[in-house]
Amino acid sequence: MKIHEHQGKEILKKYGVPVPEGYVAYTVDDAMAAAEKLQASTGSDVVVVKAQIHAGGRGKGGGVKIARSFEDVRTLARHILGMTLVTHQTGPEGRKVQRLLIEQGVDIQKEFYAGIVLDRATAQNVVMVSTEGGMEIEKVAEESPEKIVKAFVDPAVGFRDFQARELAFALGLSGEAFKQCVAFLKALYRAYEETDASLFEINPLVLTKDQKMLALDAKVNFDDNALFRHPEYAALRDLAEEDPLEVEASKSNLNYIKLDGNVGCMVNGAGLAMATMDIIKLAGGEPANFLDVGGTANKDTVAAGFRIILSDPNVRAILINIFGGIVRCDRVATGVVAASNEVHPKVPIVVRLEGTNAEEAGEILKKSGLNFLVAKGMTDAANKVTQALAA
Repeated sequence: MKIHEHQGKEILKKYGVPVPEGYVAYTVDDAMAAAEKLQASTGSDVVVVKAQIHAGGRGKGGGVKIARSFEDVRTLARHILGMTLVTHQTGPEGRKVQRLLIEQGVDIQKEFYAGIVLDRATAQNVVMVSTEGGMEIEKVAEESPEKIVKAFVDPAVGFRDFQARELAFALGLSGEAFKQCVAFLKALYRAYEETDASLFEINPLVLTKDQKMLALDAKVNFDDNALFRHPEYAALRDLAEEDPLEVEASKSNLNYIKLDGNVGCMVNGAGLAMATMDIIKLAGGEPANFLDVGGTANKDTVAAGFRIILSDPNVRAILINIFGGIVRCDRVATGVVAASNEVHPKVPIVVRLEGTNAEEAGEILKKSGLNFLVAKGMTDAANKVTQALAA
């Protein structure tokens, strides 16, 4: 689960991670009040007006601006609030800005990068730093991987002091800045671990001219599977930043991710779902979604998944690929028929059912009176659905 920058910074502050002073604003009046508070506490009229969306690249897209007066704050807040911000992470459709972070201006001496994520290859958390702060870390990893320094954390002993010192040395720091960085990284790791996060990214991590380390930005993602331990963080979810179909799928405990293709997929099991998308592409089609109905799917779950797929206007054909192990094929067939009778799909539907009660499922489909294209095997299913697209 993703959260906004201002929410992430509030969490970091609780763990002693230094962040600039700032306030969230939902209206122009909120922004003006925040600017007045910052002027009173810092003595400076310079503030930063930052769009709050779940995507990076906001500065390049025009969503981060420096205001040098109260009138600048008013003008920028009016401009940014409500705008559709397009970045390299939003796609061409962009995201509507519905809140701002009004933050104190910072006198920056140097920008760095710091991040923590799980490295699945080693089954260890990895703390990363780079001198290339403010840049897209993916671009740095591709063009100059040697500029990213990593420390792998043994879960049995945790993030050690010597690792924090090695990372601070790698950034070329010394004196007070070195001490500040070591303390910063230790506090950051503690916050990451205790919140059950899946990603912490501070880009940029800045060294100010008075030798203080600050998290100028904060990207925080939580592990969805651990949110039951943190109801206070689950409450930070902003549904307006998520795809409406993915939100609807989560209500039925479906694993759904919208993609850019035109073949709707409904599969049980993540591995089979990935294989199904691959074979669709090999046959010349493009999957429109990842949808795993899971091993405990029932008629209602399948019907909900079917309705969600059909809600995507890009879908021109549907492939249902079910292997009946735990979930029974007849349950899937019953759900598909029920959903079809309810929403009256206008696109061809290819069905491949194998495993538990597959024969019973075939009879249900035949007796439904609906025009399903029944496939034998995955290759046949992929070929049928791409042929249906071309028809």
